[in-house]
Amino acid sequence: MVNKMDKNAAWDYAIGMVKVDGLEPTPEMRDLIEKEKRGEITKEDIYHKLNQRYRMKTG
Repeated sequence: MVNKMDKNAAWDYAIGMVKVDGLEPTPEMRDLIEKEKRGEITKEDIYHKLNQRYRMKTG
């Protein structure tokens, strides 16, 4: 049986993986994470927000 991590543990793990590389999430990313933890937005909302911000412009 696979244990399912709660949102807090999953995000703590993800942030820890980023910190291993000596990086820190931006304040904007931390805000998005907190909103997702509270159920105000979804992981898909985070994906779309980050995609809009960092998408390379073509043409």
